[in-house]
Amino acid sequence: MTAPRLDVDPWQVREPAVDLDCLPVTETLFSLSNGHLGIRGTLDEVEPHAVRGTFLAGVHERHPLSYPEDSYGHPEYGQAMIAVADATPLRLLVDGIPLDVRTVDPEVHERRLDLRTGILERRLVWRTPRGNRMELRSQRLVSLRERSLSVVRYRVRSLDGPAHVVVRSELVLGQTPPEVENGDPRVADALGQPFEILALACDDTGGALTARTRGSAIRVATAAQHLVVGHSAVSTESVSDRHVVTTVTADLDADGVLEIEKHAGHIWAHEAEAGSLQETARAVVDSGISRGFDHLAAEQREVLDELWERADVEIDGDDELQQALRFSVFTLFTSTACIDDAPLGGKGLTGLGYSGHTFWDVEGFVVPVLSLLLPDAAARLLRWRASTLDAARERADVLGLKGATFAWRTIDGREASAYWPASTAAMHVNASISRAFWLHGNVTGEGPAALGGLEVLVETARLWMSMGHDDADGGWHLFGMTGPDEYTGVVDDNVFTNLMARRNLLRAADACEQLPEQASALGVAAEESARWRAVAEAVHIPFDEHLGVHPANTGFTTYREWRFEDKQDSYPVQEHQHYAKIYRRQVIKQADLVQALWWCRDDFTDQEQARDLDYYEARTVRDSSLSASTQAVVCARAQHPDLAHRYLRESALADLRDLRGDADAGLHLASVGGTWLALTAGLGGLREDREQLELAPLLPSRLTRLRFRMSWRGRLLQVETTRAGTTLTLLRGQGPLPVVVDGAPVQVGSQQPVTVPLRAATPLLPEPTQPVGRAPLA
Repeated sequence: MTAPRLDVDPWQVREPAVDLDCLPVTETLFSLSNGHLGIRGTLDEVEPHAVRGTFLAGVHERHPLSYPEDSYGHPEYGQAMIAVADATPLRLLVDGIPLDVRTVDPEVHERRLDLRTGILERRLVWRTPRGNRMELRSQRLVSLRERSLSVVRYRVRSLDGPAHVVVRSELVLGQTPPEVENGDPRVADALGQPFEILALACDDTGGALTARTRGSAIRVATAAQHLVVGHSAVSTESVSDRHVVTTVTADLDADGVLEIEKHAGHIWAHEAEAGSLQETARAVVDSGISRGFDHLAAEQREVLDELWERADVEIDGDDELQQALRFSVFTLFTSTACIDDAPLGGKGLTGLGYSGHTFWDVEGFVVPVLSLLLPDAAARLLRWRASTLDAARERADVLGLKGATFAWRTIDGREASAYWPASTAAMHVNASISRAFWLHGNVTGEGPAALGGLEVLVETARLWMSMGHDDADGGWHLFGMTGPDEYTGVVDDNVFTNLMARRNLLRAADACEQLPEQASALGVAAEESARWRAVAEAVHIPFDEHLGVHPANTGFTTYREWRFEDKQDSYPVQEHQHYAKIYRRQVIKQADLVQALWWCRDDFTDQEQARDLDYYEARTVRDSSLSASTQAVVCARAQHPDLAHRYLRESALADLRDLRGDADAGLHLASVGGTWLALTAGLGGLREDREQLELAPLLPSRLTRLRFRMSWRGRLLQVETTRAGTTLTLLRGQGPLPVVVDGAPVQVGSQQPVTVPLRAATPLLPEPTQPVGRAPLA
């Protein structure tokens, strides 16, 4: 797939000449979202398009899961995000000829997303067959204050002669069924037409429709209304029970303008009367119309001004990376600004990739960033995860385990994966989720009980206790696990899983000790938490004495080596080799042991970190977009800032440059979150898992300055690093704020910035190398 040609600009994503071959990707890049409502960045006139889609967080349909052989404990139903009614279509006819950019030679056709306004703008200038020059300008926004509201301002102008203009504005349901990943006709039947219509209504200037999903029983209502200036006539009709069309006509003189504001409201609920839901959608539209586009745009700017005041990132020396970093912050914010009582999918609301499922990646790479930038958004995501505890307990019971085991991929909290070696066996998910709760409590100062965190810690600790095995020598083991690396599945004593389980057990014990009454209410006695501590001390961590490295799991370093030189054209590996072969070879899809070097850093000496990184860099192919950010952090920690910078670029540019050829399916949100972490935890040396905030900055040779802002226990701190040193400034909140920089404590006062000299990198080993052809992209 062709990557789009985008201008490099620090504050906008601009396509100066719209390339129709790149529409699948630019529809993703120009998606708008507020976390509750998302709209793909399609062209106004519908055709051409790759995948149209308007999505609401949590709205999904169930479908049967197919198994060639029945087996106990497999999930019976899958889940898929589905598109709701689309209010974006505005089909334009000039002098009876439909606008189709495939058949015109435009003088100008550009689109841009301004990261300061949150508005997607399009400008098209072309000449009609009659010789008239026409101009189309559209502006689209998804409100960051009113979560159910979207607005389009659509202007058609005749530049040099009279023109008869007709605009057909549509509200249409069911145009974008999700991709079906297998040939089961039951799945196609469930997802091809997931809605049944409950009500439809229209008046002169708009309409509304209400529908219910057949399987998940979710009710959705959408309403649309139009404000029109410069028209001759407006009328609305229901073309079918799923399709409402408002037609606007105008006769324009030279320099005449037709302007349409289209306001749409999207509402969903599990239980609501169709009429009531529809009226709520209409009320959303009335709210938007009462203020108009300009007022809503001004509100949008205010919201984003506050975002950039709290969370801006600046670097000098890499303009492309600067743009990507701001795009990452913008994406994290707009993907979660209004989310509530719903999960954040791996693609957010930007595409149908992963069927809209959320994964542990969100708690691993997105929630920790939000805790440091936008704690309220992190809290809403954690509340949703805590609300799935009952489903997690049920799943543990099915597996014959105690406590709770969270879904590897899900929308409603129940496991939706039909492939157990990558899902059910990936028990590290539970430790990663409990870590997100614990980190949030530490960063905000709210403690482990916040947002249901104590119950999550306790139930996941009980899960580990019911899975572990004691050996005759007093060691404690976890057998049959799959770590983050999906190319090494169902193994014994995966180091990442074992170390994460250890932390889970210790944090649960600490939390129960701090909160004895709440722990008692959960049935935790002193004997139980003492057993957690004893097991944590006994966790077995394999080590290869001959090679001087940690095997990713028992026996990993004895597996046959992968012939990278012979397979340079065979990526992703999973599409060219069977898992029966992959699982017992030394080829790594994504950071696994290296992930442990970051999240469990206290369990490794500097020498072990250096040797382990060197070993696993040579075997990691990064067939997952999630890997580059982790490798960036660990390379920085191992004092290789230039390599960290190269991995940071790969993570940051994954979507803007479509480095993996799959951005058409949606943005890689875990990579987006990982990008911020690669900069701050990597080059900034940020550490948020101790009582005091820690920093250990490094600058790669190409960068001369980096600056980021973050929240820490109710205060806003700015960190700026140049060759002269690192300056810490307390922008909001009461000082002094204790911070540890390069191992030395400093106090940052309210009016007293502190500057610390920049240390030079001191690597223990030369910069590690990657498999042939797998050096960092970008």
